[in-house]
Amino acid sequence: MKPGIHPAYRPVVFRDRAAGFAFLTRSTATSDKTVEWKDGRTYPVIDVEISSASHPFYTGTRRVVDTAGRVERFARRYGRGRSGR
Repeated sequence: MKPGIHPAYRPVVFRDRAAGFAFLTRSTATSDKTVEWKDGRTYPVIDVEISSASHPFYTGTRRVVDTAGRVERFARRYGRGRSGR
């Protein structure tokens, strides 16, 4: 790697505000906000919308999707049995 052209790679805390979950890792991401971590040091913190603590795939929770209503709406709008031409 060429020296002086890469961003700083340092410890950063990523925090999932919805789940109340945070983890410390290394990243090139930057932030003006900081947080004091469990080890007593202060690290930049990046708030994320979703993480493994709140994602339905990892938590096992499912969202109900109204696919029947979508199909009926599509059929009503574009008709059944019509050729596209």
